[in-house]
Amino acid sequence: MKRFIVPILALTLITATSCNIDKKGKTELPEVDVDVEEGNLPEFDVNWADVDVSTATKTVEVPKVVVVMEEEKVEVPTINVDMPNEEEYEQELIVDAEVEGVEHDIEIKEIRATNNRLYVIAALEELTTSLGDKKMRVQDQVTLNAPDLDVKYIIVGKKPNRIYNNRNMYVATMNDLPANVKDAEVIYNR
Repeated sequence: MKRFIVPILALTLITATSCNIDKKGKTELPEVDVDVEEGNLPEFDVNWADVDVSTATKTVEVPKVVVVMEEEKVEVPTINVDMPNEEEYEQELIVDAEVEGVEHDIEIKEIRATNNRLYVIAALEELTTSLGDKKMRVQDQVTLNAPDLDVKYIIVGKKPNRIYNNRNMYVATMNDLPANVKDAEVIYNR
């Protein structure tokens, strides 16, 4: 009997901290006796985040070789995350890298969620145009309407040899993502 109750209690504690739960039906555990009668397990209606992905036209800074930034109107993905009993606000999720040698492109491929943490996963790709002795910053962004969440940035690709790039995690391939990131729910992908 303990093997039955402990997992249910653990599951209830885990889910109760990140969502609203409405119990339906009466709750009754089976009686333990030589003659065991059936019991009623509770039914739960679990409400978590309602995720809505769309685009919005925004004016963003588009990097041009080194420190030259120009504003251009581009379509920026917008993600709405509605969590029960949480106030949401608009924030920009920006991933960037400083590169040298040749031009690069960076693009947000996925956003994954678990509990109150988001993982923004971007791909960094080398292009063929030489930068000579110049440095260049590349970036991509999405707009997020959500409660205050902890955000971690992960870049898939070869880490450029610049101090600026130490603030993000780099992995060689998607297969090299940590297990907790692999297990997180994908709420956005491109």
